[in-house]
Amino acid sequence: MGFEFEVIGDIKGKARPRVNTYTCKAYTPENTKDYEMLIKQYFKLKYPRFVPLENRISVKIDAYFKVPKTATKKDKELIAEGKLSPTKKPDIDNIVKIILDALNKMAFKDDNQITKLEVEKFYGEVEKIVVKIEEY
Repeated sequence: MGFEFEVIGDIKGKARPRVNTYTCKAYTPENTKDYEMLIKQYFKLKYPRFVPLENRISVKIDAYFKVPKTATKKDKELIAEGKLSPTKKPDIDNIVKIILDALNKMAFKDDNQITKLEVEKFYGEVEKIVVKIEEY
């Protein structure tokens, strides 16, 4: 049993917590909260009656970025052959963090259940993230 869904749109990574200098309290930036909510909504749309997974979990995340308009003909050929990957922000660890934090207590009971993780950046027609979560 598992889940597979897509989050279409600009990919955002988990931003660092900020500190309000007036109150000295830490807070999560709004764009991070909004993107986590978007991930949750795509998950709930695909799996309205989800039951969180309880055993060890494997997660595969594929992040697809649009080909830059400034890409040369040679770069476009390399992209088509799968020999060139995006090396732009957001960093891959921040992509993982925002997705796993958003799905915590939804797709799985706790993110400490994740024992296998595979993440990769690609170029694609549409900017999106594809998430596959399985018990194994």
